Amino acid sequence: MSEFNGATLLITGGTGSFGSTVLKHFITSDVGEIRIFSRDEKKQDDMRHDLQARFPEHAGKVKFYIGDVRDPRSVSDAMPGVDYIWHAAALKQVPSCEFFPMQAVKTNVEGTDNVLHAAIDAGVKRVVCLSTDKAAYPINAMGISKAMMEHVIYANARVAAERGGTVICCTRYGNVMCSRGSVIPLFVDQIKAGKPITITNPDMTRFLMNLDEAVDLVKFAFNNARPGDLFIQKADASTIGDLAKGVQKLFGDTGTKIIGTRHGEKLYETLMTREERLRSEDMGDYFRVAADNRSLNYDQYFTKGRVVTEADESYTSHNTKRLGVDGVVAKLLTTDYVREELAKAGK
Repeated sequence: MSEFNGATLLITGGTGSFGSTVLKHFITSDVGEIRIFSRDEKKQDDMRHDLQARFPEHAGKVKFYIGDVRDPRSVSDAMPGVDYIWHAAALKQVPSCEFFPMQAVKTNVEGTDNVLHAAIDAGVKRVVCLSTDKAAYPINAMGISKAMMEHVIYANARVAAERGGTVICCTRYGNVMCSRGSVIPLFVDQIKAGKPITITNPDMTRFLMNLDEAVDLVKFAFNNARPGDLFIQKADASTIGDLAKGVQKLFGDTGTKIIGTRHGEKLYETLMTREERLRSEDMGDYFRVAADNRSLNYDQYFTKGRVVTEADESYTSHNTKRLGVDGVVAKLLTTDYVREELAKAGK
C-alpha cells in the first residue's frame, strides 16, 4: 500500500490479536513507523522480544506507548507525527461486560471519543475504527456500548469533515476466529486436556472470519472511505454445533457438553440492519453503508409518496452462506493458530 510508504501508523489496543496480525502484514513493508498503544506492559514486552527474534532488521520501526484510551492525556501524547490510526482498543467479552457495563462504556464509548478528538486535534489524516456485529440490534452491554461507539464515530466524522480534516470511518465484523478469548482456542485446550467441548447452544449461528480477513477489511475501508462510512465484509457462518464438530474432526473427539446460553448471548448475529441496507452499496466482497449526513433541520427535507423505512431483511448469520462441517474444517485451516496447534500435535 503506497499510502503507507514512510508513514506513521498508530494501532490502539495494538498488543491484541488484530495488532499482531497487522504487524505480520506490515512490519516488512515500507511503512515508516508503527506505534503500538496499549495499557499492558507485559504484552508489550512480549511483543517487543518476539519481533526482535522474528524480524531483527525491521523490529526497530515498531514503537511502544503505554497508555489507556480512557486517559485523554496518554492518548494525546502518542499522537504527534501520526498519519493514520487503526482503533482496535475495546472491551470485547460479552459476559464480563454484562457484569461491568460501565467499564464497557468507559473504554468503548468514552475511549473512542478520546481517540477521535486527539486525532482531529493532531491533524491525523485517516482513522479506521473497529466495531462488531453485536452493535447491530444490540441486546447486551458490550453490543450497546459498541453501538454507542459507532454513533460517537459518526458524530466525530461529521465534525472532522466539516473542518476539512481527518477522515473517520468504521468497520463492523463478526467473530474473528482464534482471536484472544474466542471459543476455538477454548475448544482446542479442552480437547488437549481430554475434556468434552462445552457448547452453549448447538443451533446458534455465528459469522466466521479469520484475522487476515479482519485486516483486509480495515485496509479496504482505509482505501475507500468517505467520512462516516461503515464497511462490512460479506462473511460465511456456521452453527456452533458444526464449529465444534469441525474442531473435533481436526483435533480429536472428546465428546460435548451443552452448558446453555451465557449472559447476553444472541441466537444469531446481525452484521447489517434492515435500516442500514437502505443506504448500503454492494462493493463485491464488502458493503459500504453511507453516513446519514442530514442536519437537524428536517424542514429542508420532504418526501412524496410512500416513505420506505426498512429493507426486506437484515444481513445475519442465519441468512448468509452457511458452512457445513467440511466447510468449517477448511475455514479453520486458514488460521495460523489452528495450523500451529496441529503441527504441535503432530497432525
